Amino acid sequence: MLPLTTSDLSLMLRAGYSVPTIEAELATRHFADQLDEGKRNQLIKAGATTELLDAIESGNFSVPKDELEKSRRKMEDQAHDRALLAEQAKRNDTLYQNQLLKQRARLVTQGSADAIAGAAKGNLVRLQNGNLVSCYDEELAPKHIYGLYFSAHWCGPCRKFTPQLVAYYNQIAHDHPEFEIIFVSADKSADGMAAYMRESGMPWPAIEYSKLASVPTLQKYAGKGIPDLVIVDASGKVLADSFVGGKYVGPGRVLDDLSAIFARGGSPQVAANR
Repeated sequence: MLPLTTSDLSLMLRAGYSVPTIEAELATRHFADQLDEGKRNQLIKAGATTELLDAIESGNFSVPKDELEKSRRKMEDQAHDRALLAEQAKRNDTLYQNQLLKQRARLVTQGSADAIAGAAKGNLVRLQNGNLVSCYDEELAPKHIYGLYFSAHWCGPCRKFTPQLVAYYNQIAHDHPEFEIIFVSADKSADGMAAYMRESGMPWPAIEYSKLASVPTLQKYAGKGIPDLVIVDASGKVLADSFVGGKYVGPGRVLDDLSAIFARGGSPQVAANR
């Protein structure tokens, strides 16, 4: 066990060790320093009594001469080891920080390329135990093909098509983690939207009703009628649409187009423009 230093005693005093306890430690481990004025003031500030200082200065706790050199070398070795560990920790921390910077740079790059996820960020909700709860933005991280579903509860054709869309989604979701549907409601109220999602069992996220006006990037894809399903890539390029050349072909055809996209192994070709 190494001898005590002025720093050790200061820590013990500040930690509330009693003078008898400190003296007992000194009797066992001895005191390695020469008590000059600076070290004396350090101990006084830490709470050392005059009796303790006098006992130290008397030399009763000094390291025996035959152990002095051995103790000095041990202390030097320990200081050297601490310095190496500190340097290694600093090096590891630098590597860690560099990794974080690279990871953040990748996220920024992905975010700038993913116009759809960027528009949806902070605006998504999904059904959970019958209630609408906020989605984590990270849920869209692996996605690069999106189905924007413009629909409403009051719309009879929408209510007829939505179960078909739910069945299709549940069938392909596991094999195509790159795909996500985002419901963009045309309902008259938040309650109407929530009821529609519950009744149809929508398993995908939706733009929160109160934030529908704040997502013009997504709203620009809406056609002149619903149900309207538009497939886009991460950059916002239209891959399949319920409107072709201004004519309504319906969302069922879009599902056929989407299946063809998946069959091509995720190398979509742009569908005909509106």
